[in-house]
Amino acid sequence: MGTSVQVTPLSGAYGEGPLCYLLAVDGFRFLLDCGWTDLCDTSQLQPLAKVAPTIDAVLLSHPDMMHLGALPYAMKHLGLSAPVYATEPVFRLGLLTMYDHFLSRWQVSDFDLFTLDDVDAAFQNVVRLKYSQNYLLNDKGEGIVIAPHVAGHLLGGTVWKITKDGEDVVYAVDFNHRKEMHLNGTVLGSFVRPAVLITDAYNALNNQGYRKKQDQDFIDSLVKVLASGGSVLLPVDTAGRVLELLLILDKYWGDRRLEYPIYFLTNVSTSTIDYVKSFLEWMGDQIAKSFESSRANAFLLKKVTLIINKEELEKLGDTPKVVLASMASLEVGFSHAIFVEMANEARNLVLFTEKGQFGTLARMLQVDPPPKAVKVTMSKRIPLVGDELKAYEEEQERIKKEEAIKASLVKEEELKASHGPNAKASDPMVIDTSSSRKSAKAGSHFGGNNDILIDGFVPPSTSVAPMFPFFENTAEWDDFGEVINPDDYTMKQEEMDSTLMLGPGDCLDGKIDDGSARLLLDSTPSKVISNEMTVQVKCSLVYMDFEGRSDGRSVKSVIAHVAPLKLVLVHGSAEATEHLKMHCAKNLDSHVYAPQIEETIDVTSDLCAYKVQLSEKLMSNIICKKLGEHEIAWVDAEVGKEDEKLVLLPPSSMPPPHKPVLVGDLKLSDFKQFLENKGWQVEFSGGALWCGEHITVRKIGDSQKGSTGSQQIVLEGPLCEDYYKIRKHLYSQFYLL
Repeated sequence: MGTSVQVTPLSGAYGEGPLCYLLAVDGFRFLLDCGWTDLCDTSQLQPLAKVAPTIDAVLLSHPDMMHLGALPYAMKHLGLSAPVYATEPVFRLGLLTMYDHFLSRWQVSDFDLFTLDDVDAAFQNVVRLKYSQNYLLNDKGEGIVIAPHVAGHLLGGTVWKITKDGEDVVYAVDFNHRKEMHLNGTVLGSFVRPAVLITDAYNALNNQGYRKKQDQDFIDSLVKVLASGGSVLLPVDTAGRVLELLLILDKYWGDRRLEYPIYFLTNVSTSTIDYVKSFLEWMGDQIAKSFESSRANAFLLKKVTLIINKEELEKLGDTPKVVLASMASLEVGFSHAIFVEMANEARNLVLFTEKGQFGTLARMLQVDPPPKAVKVTMSKRIPLVGDELKAYEEEQERIKKEEAIKASLVKEEELKASHGPNAKASDPMVIDTSSSRKSAKAGSHFGGNNDILIDGFVPPSTSVAPMFPFFENTAEWDDFGEVINPDDYTMKQEEMDSTLMLGPGDCLDGKIDDGSARLLLDSTPSKVISNEMTVQVKCSLVYMDFEGRSDGRSVKSVIAHVAPLKLVLVHGSAEATEHLKMHCAKNLDSHVYAPQIEETIDVTSDLCAYKVQLSEKLMSNIICKKLGEHEIAWVDAEVGKEDEKLVLLPPSSMPPPHKPVLVGDLKLSDFKQFLENKGWQVEFSGGALWCGEHITVRKIGDSQKGSTGSQQIVLEGPLCEDYYKIRKHLYSQFYLL
């Protein structure tokens, strides 16, 4: 049989909940994402709690709450201790996302599900990989290779490919095929017939319009409100889709020379942009080329002001402005407070750029028609004063005394345990006075003192020698002084990473902004006060899709092109999941599955895989050709056995000649560019590439029907000189075996 593969959704199946899935590959258990909602409901994590201690590796795909929000809690409370794999942006921006979420919660509640120390601990051992980097697991995962690829949804977003014995399992959720201002489209379409594809049905029922029109409508709606004297609130995430919105606003404000202020308000806004400035190689080709040619960094925002508290906004009063504030759910964070302030004014606008999470205030406001009034809880942290402060200090003093007493008792118990039952005989500092008195009565001249010396300073049986430790300096010296080893003074990469991952009280400046750091380091006793209020929703509420996901039509097209042997659908409403399941079952030659939460499905391949060794005799007769980073060759061999292992041996008789095989994947757009560089007049027309006046090149095959078999390149035209020249150029695009 082939590689054993089982998939179990732990969350995010037949619903739009957080993403978390268990994937077992030949017994090696991957946790695919570890998401949570902004509500932080621990009941959502019950399926994860059952399997967390058994996880062997965690793969993170995107740096937002829905994909990694539960990671600190799971590692602190659920026994998750497996290594975590992610790209550098997912690691850095995910860390900032969790910092922002904790600070937003801590400012309005006694949040105790996790701390910043827990966030640091969860991210401290993340293994960071580059796109297309093949990482070979070891020990229990020996033989398994994981590789991250571009997803196109968020910066650093990942499509994971997991390979074992030549079979690929692809985990591709929240991908985007479109190029955007700061991201390239996904590379999922380049994968060829994987054994298993795990993807989402989130957008299966949605179809998007043209990108330029969407951007234009977005800007027009903002300018219209601002021109009428109103302000605009955009509830956004910490470091995900907000990056695209910032670039759009900065560009259009500059092009139109608009002077309305734009503010990006999170607890970590400046740190977010500082990190993003250094991630240009993870962004789209256009940004990279712009930086190479003019050294212009796209995230040197000219029209956007980065702030970390509301004081700047309060100074402006009712001045028309645009505020991008976290959280997108409106449950906590600056967006929650700003919404309450802006909702009463009909001239203001709250513009949602993504669908709100179920059960949150944002989702409640996105229903049609929107509610005219909503109940909200307003909370804030204030310092303790008067009797409350005195009672707090007395309680803290009592706790300190109790801890000191407990510590001393524990120390005594440890001391007794280490000395064994005969504590007096083994403790060098215990003087046996009874023995001294007996000796003195016996009339010995030195008895008393001698007994005290012996009984009082006899070394315990566990000691090495009755003296203080002495270490001799064996360093070598030369004419210039002590000889040193330079490696002892070189800071290793692991040590550098650990200095970057210090706790919240050690090195906050490197991670969060000064204002947030001061807030955390402020040890003034405080409490949270809350009051419920009803907010009259008079402002405009608008939803525009800037989620950066492929729409339903594109998802179906990509799945048909990839044509997996087995397809697993997750993360989408019940309607969307069933719709995509029925479409794929009808139009694809694949087995389609849509499991429920905690339902395990077996998607083991029906193919048989064997490991064979190439004998030295066979290898000595093979002529390999270079193909990128690999070498390829045509092999005629016979299967034999040596030491109970399958071995490929040279054929016993002369093998029949084989037809030439062209290896490669020709893209007509690349071939067009190649011919133009050679001086040919080339153009696309009617699905074919016209070369000169008479020669056409067509690319046909079964890929349009969902199969990825061999492609056919058809060269048509009269047998003239141009025909043979074009054919020669065409052959040059392949490797001939």
